[in-house]
Amino acid sequence: MTKPERPRLVVGVSGASGVAYGLRVLDACRELSVESHLIFSKAAALTLAQETDLSIAQAQARADVIHKVGDVGASVASGSFPTLGMIIAPCSVRTMSEIATGVTSSLLTRAADVTLKERRPLVLMVRETPLHLGHLRTMVRLAEMGAIIAPPLPAFYAKPATLEEMVDQSVGRALDLFGLSWRPVKRWGQDVGPLTGDA
Repeated sequence: MTKPERPRLVVGVSGASGVAYGLRVLDACRELSVESHLIFSKAAALTLAQETDLSIAQAQARADVIHKVGDVGASVASGSFPTLGMIIAPCSVRTMSEIATGVTSSLLTRAADVTLKERRPLVLMVRETPLHLGHLRTMVRLAEMGAIIAPPLPAFYAKPATLEEMVDQSVGRALDLFGLSWRPVKRWGQDVGPLTGDA
């Protein structure tokens, strides 16, 4: 298999609230010289309109390569196409459930399935609360299959001053899982902390 000139990361954006996470992943990829392959679901377009002032074209312009969600013959639908893995940010419960059952009704879930079968990192930034037992069992099943469930939770120890800083911290920690170190991340024992005294 020919090694690509730049590392590639598949970036999926589902319809869950929190489209800013996906957008910042794309921004981070550009800063890190990682080739981003974007899959934007139809529901994500609705969330984009609700949560931002960006058009779909403006959001997609942040990616290096854009794949239509219905294009199941795209390069990222094949395991022979080398990538670092895939991140879905944000990841809806519906998308998570499809991946867990092996259903590949779109390129988004097909690419995720390929990532799992090729034993590459699949990071799911699941945005849902509260969770019922079915959600939790689905997460367990995905973890057993090799996926990484990474809900975007605020790191209060980093003392974020803005919503953007909270988003960037979560995105940076998710990118750590691919071996990518992004500048905005504040690290415990390095940028903040450690605590002193007895616990």
